Amino acid sequence: MKRKALFIINPVSGGKKKDGVPELVEKYLDPTVFEYDIEFTTGIFHAHDLARAAVGEYEVIVAVGGDGTVNEVASAIAGTDTVLGIMPYGSGNGLARFLGIPMDAAEALKTMNFGRTISIDAGKMNGQWFFNMAGMGFDAHISHVFANGSEKRGFVSYFKSSIKEISNYQSKTYHVEIDGVPYDREAFMLSMANSSQYGNNAHVSPHASVQDGMLDVCIIKPFPLWRFPEMGLRMFTKSADSSKYVEIIKGKNIHITRQQEGPIHLDGEPQVAGTDIKIEVVPGALNVIVGAAYKPHPNPPREGGL
Repeated sequence: MKRKALFIINPVSGGKKKDGVPELVEKYLDPTVFEYDIEFTTGIFHAHDLARAAVGEYEVIVAVGGDGTVNEVASAIAGTDTVLGIMPYGSGNGLARFLGIPMDAAEALKTMNFGRTISIDAGKMNGQWFFNMAGMGFDAHISHVFANGSEKRGFVSYFKSSIKEISNYQSKTYHVEIDGVPYDREAFMLSMANSSQYGNNAHVSPHASVQDGMLDVCIIKPFPLWRFPEMGLRMFTKSADSSKYVEIIKGKNIHITRQQEGPIHLDGEPQVAGTDIKIEVVPGALNVIVGAAYKPHPNPPREGGL
């Protein structure tokens, strides 16, 4: 019996045209395995509404877009038997990269034909789902800069904005409780990592796992401005956790209090939140098709070094 799939296409994500996606689906999706329908979104949260309405009718729902589109679709189907597929068309594609899904659209479709499916953990921040990364601090600030400006999405634009904003950004003080253990930290950035990376293969927590029932609380401490290139290089060489400016603590329930409200992000999408923030992991919340390259990381986390 064929599997029934719904492709939900965000036509504006990542600044990439997707007019040719239906033709790619027709060409590369195995018709002996799938029958399918296609919907294009028309605005924010439309992908979520389409996916929620499709639960029970479709076995697989495919998010065609970036991490924000993936979040909209996944948050609608989390906790159900419906399976998420991803065709990565965003600027970072953090979750897709971590799950070994090819960045080439045709290859991603071929991956779906094999249908290798796993259950992954998800997080909730103040009751809202995230599947890759959530946080506050400098990365959330940059997400807001993008949302309120005219910058094009993409790594180059992100890097330029970071260089422009970093000299004026002030680190914040946080009180963090992780599974009941208190930590008071000044942080440049505070990330809740389900996968290891933000996107574009920038790994903030190289040993994170989406199947360990834990979130990695990544505390990026204030560092000298001249070390910014080094901090970036460490992320791209999967060695961020060996920096003395990075502290990673695994946990299931995280409670953060801060002195004033400010930006947060969930899978790169910006919001404003108050002074009291609660985060929890939901083990095995989402069924997702992964690429052949995906494998759970076998190595334990390293201690922070110099």
